[in-house]
Amino acid sequence: MATSGQRNKQHSSSSSRSTTSRRAHGDEAGVIPVLARVAREIEAAAQRGPVKSTNRAKFQVAAVLLREERARIKADKDITEAARANEQKRLDGLAGILAKTAARDTSLITLLADDAPISTAARELKRDLLLSAGVELSADELIVVTEPKPVDTQADKQVVPESVRQFARYNPFLAPDFSNVPDKPVENRSNRLGNWELIEPLFRAFEYGAGGGSAVMDLPEAKSLQTPGTLDLMRHQAQLIESARDGHRTFLLADEPGLGKTAQALLAAHVSNSYPLLVVVPNVVKMNWAREVERWTPKRAATVVHGDGDDIDAFADVVIVNYEVLDRHVNWLAKRGFRGMVVDEAHFIKNKESQRSKNVLSLSKSIRALHPRALFMALTGTPLINQIDDFRMIWQFLGWIDDKKPLPDLMDKLEDTGLTPADFGFFAEARQSVIDLGIVRRKKVDVAADIPARRIADIPVELDNELGRSIREAEQALVSRLVDRYRRVLANRQTPTNDVDHELIRLVAHAELEESKSQKTGENVFTMVRRIGQAKAVPAADYTVQLARNVGKVVFFAKHIDVMDQAEAYFAKSGLKTISIRGDQTSQQRQKQIDAFQEDPDVAVAVCSLTAAGVGLNLQAASNVVLAELSWTDAEQTQAIDRVHRIGQELPVTAWRIIAAQTIDTKIAELIGSKAGLAARALDGSDAEVAAEGSVQVEALVALLTEALS
Repeated sequence: MATSGQRNKQHSSSSSRSTTSRRAHGDEAGVIPVLARVAREIEAAAQRGPVKSTNRAKFQVAAVLLREERARIKADKDITEAARANEQKRLDGLAGILAKTAARDTSLITLLADDAPISTAARELKRDLLLSAGVELSADELIVVTEPKPVDTQADKQVVPESVRQFARYNPFLAPDFSNVPDKPVENRSNRLGNWELIEPLFRAFEYGAGGGSAVMDLPEAKSLQTPGTLDLMRHQAQLIESARDGHRTFLLADEPGLGKTAQALLAAHVSNSYPLLVVVPNVVKMNWAREVERWTPKRAATVVHGDGDDIDAFADVVIVNYEVLDRHVNWLAKRGFRGMVVDEAHFIKNKESQRSKNVLSLSKSIRALHPRALFMALTGTPLINQIDDFRMIWQFLGWIDDKKPLPDLMDKLEDTGLTPADFGFFAEARQSVIDLGIVRRKKVDVAADIPARRIADIPVELDNELGRSIREAEQALVSRLVDRYRRVLANRQTPTNDVDHELIRLVAHAELEESKSQKTGENVFTMVRRIGQAKAVPAADYTVQLARNVGKVVFFAKHIDVMDQAEAYFAKSGLKTISIRGDQTSQQRQKQIDAFQEDPDVAVAVCSLTAAGVGLNLQAASNVVLAELSWTDAEQTQAIDRVHRIGQELPVTAWRIIAAQTIDTKIAELIGSKAGLAARALDGSDAEVAAEGSVQVEALVALLTEALS
């Protein structure tokens, strides 16, 4: 990155060049003929195959000079309008050549951006082209300064939690483990591909070599659906687990959301004994990962890194850390001795210049150096966001390529094809070679027979901001009030007892609830739940954005208007088009919004009021629902999900409930789940009492007070 002084110098140089003398305008003089020659060279190179580094630099410099020359001609007051129009026409022709070249090799498109980084070699090339065009350059422009490497501030951020120090004292030396590395026979390979540029052809293979086939490696049949926990696997999940059991160690798991990528990763680690396991995730899902460890592998302990990691357990089997704090912990994580690493939402590392990407790659290299047979898994429903080059960093994390060439496993597969990029059929064979290294992509429609027609998945989120802290303080105040009320009543009894009186707990909960209903001001269970909804608005919207980019249309439900407003603002900021279903709309307005969601492919999210849109609507263009706020009844929740899960829905439906961890929200979610199905059982002749809204509210208060007393 250029220093401020260098930027000022570059700015002054650019300004001076606008007034430097140039050759008279003419067909064979000035910058335009030089640009024309360079553009033709790049065009010819692109016709021969992927554009290599030298011509990529030429392409970028040509684009920069074209922009500068267009601006200079526009501002030049010394030429006639006719001459100006003629020069602009010539530039338009050159711009057309560059555009066609970029269309032929799409990796060049990123070089057209105004903020694309320009290397020292490219700046030198730009200087030389200007000199060859007869442009008089200033002394500053003649000297190209090599930009200094950025100062590494990582060391200043590093922390070492006390638990990690204890672990280091307990186990001060971790030797590399080569016990499971198979001995490869030495072969006299032809090394046909040694002098070929292969990275770009491999990327192109995924653009042109598909042949209609899906990107799924051959997976063995599932031998068992049982797991160490209480849950069973689905068939498509068990197939990947079986592959890990058979010895496969790298996976790009790109299943659609709702197909259980988390469970597959955890159980792949279990069957391959890849412990300790490092899991790098977005902040919004790190609590959910800890819960999933407990559900799927209950004998394995998980620890979550918050902030500086003061409360972590460095002896845990699974260490979960989010991207945002990873930079503080890279040093000790690199020395922990992990035998496996999972990167969730792996498209987060697509930018090779970002610090998060550098951290992830650094850790993967450290782990691979200690344990060559370590498990590496990249999980993402959207491995490609904008361009095929988004694969690059994921493949590097998995150890398939480095920044210049395929690494041995992939190179061996490419050699085995007997083809080169110049041969017919190379793209299809090269694509399959990469897939065989571990790409697994299944869609809901592909495995519909495996999964339930409708299911609810909880996503716990941590409220670690100021609002989250105030909510926890309010909950503590509510619990204190309940405990005081309970103890006062107990103290006035003629025969006090030290045993917990559950009947009295229920009476206290009822009294608190009745007061809350009549209370106009102050903190109570209703205001607290509303504040929790407000605090969850952005995390829920963020999760919805990820879903929409992964699988298409999503229905977002909230109870309160302010939560809907926050979510809609977040969606707009993220570039997603939305519609809204609210209680103040006329029937015509509402139907217009529904039709747009059902029929307009650009509409990504329907933002709906849980009460206004919970009944009578058909939103089956989506198969994913996000419940940002919890209802007080299972019936209201079910009605919302049924806007999507309707006759004609061809895909299994998943409802994602966003739960605020370590708050009353978790208790409400558990209670709603426990009450689910009571209505149906009652209609079927069961004696079970059907849960009403008030009963869930009372039970939530009962749970808080019981926990405090015990």
